[in-house]
Amino acid sequence: MYVKKMDFVKTKDRFLTGLFILYIIGLVVLFSRSIFLSFYRDYPLLGGFIKFFFLASSGDLLSVRFKKNKWDYPNNFFYKALIWGLIGIFIVIIFGVFTEGITTLQTQGILPFKYSTILTAFLISFFLNTIFAPTMMIFHRVSDYYIDHDTTLLGTIDQIDWQQFFSIVIFKTIPFFWIPAHTITFLLPSEYRVIFAAILGIFLGFILNIFKK
Repeated sequence: MYVKKMDFVKTKDRFLTGLFILYIIGLVVLFSRSIFLSFYRDYPLLGGFIKFFFLASSGDLLSVRFKKNKWDYPNNFFYKALIWGLIGIFIVIIFGVFTEGITTLQTQGILPFKYSTILTAFLISFFLNTIFAPTMMIFHRVSDYYIDHDTTLLGTIDQIDWQQFFSIVIFKTIPFFWIPAHTITFLLPSEYRVIFAAILGIFLGFILNIFKK
């Protein structure tokens, strides 16, 4: 009887894993279609919201699967997805700010590598991830804890394991994952950055949730 139950659990897990993979593939294909790229060009902030609402929150699901060894919804999943959508709006804005800002500073001779596509992409990624990314990640960590617990904002800040957060999420994932990953992002044509950023959104949701206390 126990063996049959275990076989059922494994079959269910494989089935849900397959559905999750198909879901992600479907979203990536949808976001790569000309109809979505056209929509994104006309409504970039709304497009950013939709992209992160679905894909970054998928990273939340993946982190729960990794930690619990089974598929389950995170607590308050919809509200957390709304937070991801809000973050997606800011990321669209920040991508534009840092892309235009770095290239302008290169034109003015303040920053080097004006004629190097690779090094320009690296500079954009470096400054974006050292200036904006920590603020965004802290906002997500605080809002995520606040949604899950009946506490005040100051109580939330006091309860978070900041030593772990900074030692792993900030000081390890930013230099060793996000800066290289976003260097690739800014090497792509602008219309394809949306697709690649959508895929990275899954990893963003996974990383920020897997290292909770």
